[in-house]
Amino acid sequence: MTDTSDPTDWTDTETFQTALQRAETIEKGTYFEGFTEGDTIAHAAGRRLTRAGNERWMGQTLNHDPAYWHSDAADALDYEEPPIHPDYLLAAVMGPTVEDLSEKGGYFLGRTDLRYHTDAVYPGTELGVESTVLDRTTSSSRPAYGIVTWETTGYEARTDEPLLSYRRTNMVPRRDPVETDGGESGMQAETESGPSALPAELIAPEGPYFEDFRAALGEVAGRDAAVAYRHERGRTQDDLLIAGLPLATLNTAKQHHNAAAMADSPSGEPVTYGDVTRSIALAHARSDERTYRELRYEDEAFHDFVTAGDTIYGFTRVLEATATPTVDLPAGTDSDGAGQVTFEHFAFNQHDEPVYSGRRTALIETRTHQ
Repeated sequence: MTDTSDPTDWTDTETFQTALQRAETIEKGTYFEGFTEGDTIAHAAGRRLTRAGNERWMGQTLNHDPAYWHSDAADALDYEEPPIHPDYLLAAVMGPTVEDLSEKGGYFLGRTDLRYHTDAVYPGTELGVESTVLDRTTSSSRPAYGIVTWETTGYEARTDEPLLSYRRTNMVPRRDPVETDGGESGMQAETESGPSALPAELIAPEGPYFEDFRAALGEVAGRDAAVAYRHERGRTQDDLLIAGLPLATLNTAKQHHNAAAMADSPSGEPVTYGDVTRSIALAHARSDERTYRELRYEDEAFHDFVTAGDTIYGFTRVLEATATPTVDLPAGTDSDGAGQVTFEHFAFNQHDEPVYSGRRTALIETRTHQ
């Protein structure tokens, strides 16, 4: 029942501002001190993966692969039906972890050992997600932050079947700052090293198949040359990419949708979710290859902020191509008609500055699989 005896006009601006100054804020997220090595965190229930959500992610990040929405194309790649795109699956697994792990803010320093545990995930899957604290250390450069590494697993909630896992590292705010040695760490850390020497020649493969990547590597073997090339497409960052896609994956980090909170941050405004930047760069690369299956990712890092109006392009270096897979394949994966290729991918902005890098291993179709 409403208390009509209270004479306070809570809608008076000055009165309300005074109330805000006096009121306690019920906080979200976890400070650095709240993490203990070995603890396992069961996150809130994840998304039910839908075809609509999958296609929205793919369309906005330029991952225009019909195998993930068209039955005939899916059948040609030996899927039962169009599956969930691996980039959307990753974002949907990471999203529910943000409130518990990184909503307090802090740089996303990197991710590694990203592995897919099953050949395909289909619409209707309900996600469960949990993370284990692997390590927590003091930041050498920022007294207000510590560094935490977690291992996260996304699984099918009804069967507990693991779908993917990865390790990621973030700077996390401390409740109580400590003294540090003043060293550099994190995004935009300064270095005094100059440009490194590039190979004398960079060549591109002549086609999108496994044989083309292997032939290009053979051409540069023993020479001062590398298989490295840029992709033509670019994608300019807009509100849907910066706020819409992360919120659709339950990523509640204020860095992507709260302009007021970000006004005094190093970027000065909301920034693009790292996995959106990554997915755009990978989309550019995949458009120039015949991808059969994604296998794993290592040493993913984010090198600078991406904000509204920035345009993201892609650059790829081919590291290795083997006819027989050398990494563990996801359960149920048949590698017939495909060879294993390891790439190093880069996202860069309109100023030709790298903003993401990572090593990716994938199965690429052979011409005999057509």
